Amino acid sequence: MEDCMNTLKAGFGRVNVNPPMGIAISGYFIPRYAEGILDDLELNALALEAGGKQVLLMCLDNCVPKADVLDESRRQISQATGVPYEAIFISATHTHTSPYVRDDAEDPVERAYVGFLYTRMVDAARFALDDLKPARMGWAVGTAPNIAFVRRFRMVDGKVRTNPGVGNPDILHPIGDVDERVNVLRFDREGGETLVLANFGCHPDVVGGCKLSADWPGFFRRSFEKAIDNTRCIFFNGAEGDVNHVNVNAKDGFMNDLKNDFDDVARGYGHARYMGRVVAGAVMQVYDKVNYRDVDSVQFLQKTVEAPSNMPAPEDLALAHKYNDLHKAGRDDLIPFTEMELTTVVAEATRMCELENGPDHFLLPMTGVQIGSIAMIGLPGEPFTDIGVQIKDTEGWNMIMPCCIVNGYQGYFPTKDAFDEGGYESRSSSFQSNVAELLIQGGKTLLKELKN
Repeated sequence: MEDCMNTLKAGFGRVNVNPPMGIAISGYFIPRYAEGILDDLELNALALEAGGKQVLLMCLDNCVPKADVLDESRRQISQATGVPYEAIFISATHTHTSPYVRDDAEDPVERAYVGFLYTRMVDAARFALDDLKPARMGWAVGTAPNIAFVRRFRMVDGKVRTNPGVGNPDILHPIGDVDERVNVLRFDREGGETLVLANFGCHPDVVGGCKLSADWPGFFRRSFEKAIDNTRCIFFNGAEGDVNHVNVNAKDGFMNDLKNDFDDVARGYGHARYMGRVVAGAVMQVYDKVNYRDVDSVQFLQKTVEAPSNMPAPEDLALAHKYNDLHKAGRDDLIPFTEMELTTVVAEATRMCELENGPDHFLLPMTGVQIGSIAMIGLPGEPFTDIGVQIKDTEGWNMIMPCCIVNGYQGYFPTKDAFDEGGYESRSSSFQSNVAELLIQGGKTLLKELKN
């Protein structure tokens, strides 16, 4: 793409979205309720305008917000601001120390929190739009080494396990690769703070426990803004479905601030701080040497991919109902598995029971945003790393940023190999084994149409 006359404007908004204590926390297959706040949960918004069009890029510190809630948020934002519904891109960081966001909650505290979020979404959007100032955009790619690790492993018994534990002697080898690239956009504004957008893929499941935290993405924002004066940051998580923070070969000081949790996953608040600092360092590697590009247009587009459902075989339903009933009754001790294997079996049973009567397919909305020679592709769930890598490899763009959990959450998107191999993600996934190919093709189609 050739550079054109620059007409770009950029604005930023940030609001606090902490819930009341006692609210249920999402992220695990065990009940947790908020007992305190380690650091604030936030909603950040970046407004961009060029060529007579506006887009809103927003990111919420949350784990798995329901699509219906984000749909209603987009409608309310559009009505309040005039920005088209399709031009509103709402992602979630996927922090596992945040409340449920679901429109069908029985708990009145949860329902009240959803109403609060609707108001805060509109507030953040308005703040960002009111802050629009002429801007120049630069892009670059940094590297965040040794903080994201493959979490699926072939074991000596031939099976595949997710999160088998640090130092497990039964591990043969990891399955998959890590993408350590950190995508960076920098917006230098006339008379305003410099705005930074970062995109990197890794699970924010580092903190654990029952106190609220934005996990390492929050530490990234705070660390960078403290290090570089007059900046504001927004973060979009990438293709993180098969990678997390656990180094199964950890030695010496790498285990500082980490302790084994209930599911044999090492977690710790100090390690989240470390990861946030590493990502901040990756952005600082390239911050002063970005490639500036004029931007004369922003575009947006939403496409829907139809994915076949992973409905259970009839012969598997009796055991699935047994495990599901035991789990709901709080009797996981009667299910003959422990640690991550227990989580896998419970998640698989939940999926089978939920899909016993269909549907036979799901509609997966994919959202594309073009900012000059840069593109963002939003997927409504957790894609495996290879999905992100293949979308990034599409030609004709200076940089492509795949983003997870955009405009809703519909679970894991594993690769075909992962379905063949087994493991937590594929056994719990609502989709059949071709879902990765469908999303990759959908992403490439979106990119082609945005470019035209």
